[in-house]
Amino acid sequence: MSDTTTPKNDTETAASEGRIVTGIVTRDKMDKTRRVEIQRVVRHAKYGKFVKRRTVCYTHDEVNESKLGDTVEIQESRPLSKLKRWTLLRILTKAPGRTVANLEGAVAGSETPAGK
Repeated sequence: MSDTTTPKNDTETAASEGRIVTGIVTRDKMDKTRRVEIQRVVRHAKYGKFVKRRTVCYTHDEVNESKLGDTVEIQESRPLSKLKRWTLLRILTKAPGRTVANLEGAVAGSETPAGK
C-alpha cells in the first residue's frame, strides 16, 4: 500500500499545472475572455526560409484586467468552455493608452477630430 499523505515535490506540481507561455491580447470584447496570439518563427522544411507562425489561445481573465495590445503570460488549464483552455497569470506590459480622439474616429495626422 502506498502512503497518500506524502507531499509531492515541486517539479511534479509544476508539471501538472500546465505550461506557461507569453502572447499578445488581440481581442478583448468578450466578458472574462481574451484572445491571445502567440508568435513563433519556424524554418520551412523544403526551402529553409524562416516563416512566422501564430497560435491563437482563448484565455480566461476573471477580472477583465487585460486590454487590447497587452503582453500577457498565460497558463494551460483544464477546459473551461468550448474554446477556453488557458488562464491569465499576469500582465507583463500594458499597451499604450487609447486617446479619446482615437476612439471618436479622428483622422490620423490631423489635430482636430474628423467632421469638424
